[in-house]
Amino acid sequence: MGKPGQHVVPAGEKWATRKSGSSRASKTFSTQRDAINHARSIAKKQKTELYIHGRDGKIRERDSYGNDPHPPKG
Repeated sequence: MGKPGQHVVPAGEKWATRKSGSSRASKTFSTQRDAINHARSIAKKQKTELYIHGRDGKIRERDSYGNDPHPPKG
């Protein structure tokens, strides 16, 4: 299996980043945008997936910076 991806998740009134499989936040931010920017830079460096969760906790967006298992066709 590949390296763990990065998740942007709600943390109370704030937003947090964490590695896939981890229950603890790596870092907490005031805005989702700041959390996304931080997680995206890590995902790019590590060539992993980025999962962006909404306030409800469900994944609302996903970006791949590594070997995409479902690359776009065409």
